[in-house]
Amino acid sequence: MKVQVEELSPIEKKLSIEVDNARVVEELNRAYAALSGQVKMPGFRQGKVPRRILEQKYREQVEDDVIQRVVQRAYLDAVREHKVEAVASPQVTNSGLKPGAPFNFEARVEVKPKVEAKDFEGLSLTKVDTAVPDDAVNQQIEQMRQNMGRIEPVTDRDTAAQGDQVTIDFEAKVDGNAFPGSKADGIGVRVQDGDLIQGNIPQLAGVKVGESKDVEYTFAQDYQAEEVRGKTAVFHITVKELKKPVVPELNDDFAKETGVAQTVDELRAKVRSDLEKAKKNQATVDERDGLIKALLEKNPFDVPRAMVERAIDSMMEGAFRQMQRQGIDPRQLGLDFNRLRDEMREKATLEVKGTLLFEAIAQQQNIQASDEDVEKRIEDLAIEANQPVAQVKKYFKGPDERLGLSLRLREEKTIEFLKGRAKYS
Repeated sequence: MKVQVEELSPIEKKLSIEVDNARVVEELNRAYAALSGQVKMPGFRQGKVPRRILEQKYREQVEDDVIQRVVQRAYLDAVREHKVEAVASPQVTNSGLKPGAPFNFEARVEVKPKVEAKDFEGLSLTKVDTAVPDDAVNQQIEQMRQNMGRIEPVTDRDTAAQGDQVTIDFEAKVDGNAFPGSKADGIGVRVQDGDLIQGNIPQLAGVKVGESKDVEYTFAQDYQAEEVRGKTAVFHITVKELKKPVVPELNDDFAKETGVAQTVDELRAKVRSDLEKAKKNQATVDERDGLIKALLEKNPFDVPRAMVERAIDSMMEGAFRQMQRQGIDPRQLGLDFNRLRDEMREKATLEVKGTLLFEAIAQQQNIQASDEDVEKRIEDLAIEANQPVAQVKKYFKGPDERLGLSLRLREEKTIEFLKGRAKYS
């Protein structure tokens, strides 16, 4: 087999491959022998159909199958022999089989770019503040109180007030005419600022139970119901019942109800700790992104589309898993997956470039993750997940899983190396 490798660009190569005729003949013989044992033809016993008869009827099909097998094996052999780091399936062209002649084909394939990082010391980064102010702790606790509140009927007044949850009947018209969905009874809304279609009607403040009020609302130009797009409707709204949220007092009993603390002081400490952890995690992400952007200013390069598409696949899978953990079925959301992929493409491209740059720097600086580093991280993961170490070790027993963890640790070490030499402002 003869192979010529041509670099079309830093991310694409062309392999011109010539396969010996003897190898092609061997594959043809094998294919016709197998076909002869399968085909039933009048006048011939099974397995005894002459090859010339088979060629007359099945030549095109057999040669297509043989070409596919020869291409696959020869291509893989060529890639291994010439150390071509292919990242996608090749685009193959050939001129078919010719009797007594070698078989020639060309394969164009996207390849992993060779990156040699430079000027990676003294990168300019913005220092991220991870301190958590008291106001943030108070706001989080207040949100917890609101979430743990209950809804009770209003008994000391009959007039709607800001913050109430109100049961209403309504009938709406546009230009004096009804439209689909323009009438409903027993609907719950909130007396607060916001959009009427989202159930927020601040105009109901001051309206008594049993009384009605007309509220105008202009539909958006892209509203789902075409007949009312951009038009103004008059909603005749009757207040039927008043309810209000009642939030628990901030005391030790409330702290116990949260399930994470026994006292208010413990609750504040827990909330602060969680917020600090979240800020540090976000700071880690922001610093990593900052490093990638700073490195790319000094080391611009292109990446194969296939690597970007795989990164998008990974991002979407992660987003869907997060939705499922929250009890949301992504299939029920009517998502435009093509639009989502387009929105993720810029981020995915940066992620691919960043990974390649960190990998290059690690190789240039001989940064490695030792077996001890891997074992320590497994122990940390077990503590974080509140799982036995043996169980977490079992997950990372496979070579692929362990290699993935080792590469992640190497990247983390590389990032720390860069941060230690960066200039912060």
